[in-house]
Amino acid sequence: MTDFTGLIAGYRRFKNNGWTQQRERWSQLAEGQSPKLMVIACSDSRVDPTIIFDTSPGEIFVVRNVANMVPPFETSPGHHGVSAALEFAVTQLEVPEIVVLGHQSCGGCAAALSQRFSDAEPGKGGFISDWVSLLDEARERVLEKHGEGDGAQRAMEFEAVKVSIANLRTFPFIPTRENAGTLKIHGAYFAVADGILHLLDENSGEFAPA
Repeated sequence: MTDFTGLIAGYRRFKNNGWTQQRERWSQLAEGQSPKLMVIACSDSRVDPTIIFDTSPGEIFVVRNVANMVPPFETSPGHHGVSAALEFAVTQLEVPEIVVLGHQSCGGCAAALSQRFSDAEPGKGGFISDWVSLLDEARERVLEKHGEGDGAQRAMEFEAVKVSIANLRTFPFIPTRENAGTLKIHGAYFAVADGILHLLDENSGEFAPA
């Protein structure tokens, strides 16, 4: 497994190969970025959007967090990292598309489903509990339909994508741009075991292989 020494070795390979081969592109990127997509993905080490979508530097603006969540729009005091990134991507970079990417075997969704950290204090699971509480209503829907059976985990992972999309639309600048036809939102799900990407049909609420 890669440790910090391995990262430095990887950087040197990149500098001597990838960076050197695309030196002109890197020089252009130093002047600014103009990505055409924002991807909201999970922090999980197995789910790197740049690898899954085979993109180059400068092509996608990425936000990653536990369970690929977007919190709803709110103006309470605090540090709203996802909201700030979303605001920057949409109102400043003016990305025309947003993708919410869920994935198989998501630990955040498992925590939301089991509520294993529900009584934990910050530093012992409390931060995780507070964050995945964004999925509390989705959890009730999943349990009502699937109980704690085999399909519950994947159903929760699908729900996480749908909840984030719904929360995206609570930001005033999102529906304004959707209605104007300048912004599109997509839901996707990556199955780690078989490498299949599933896309959300918002009309039916179902995911199907791309």
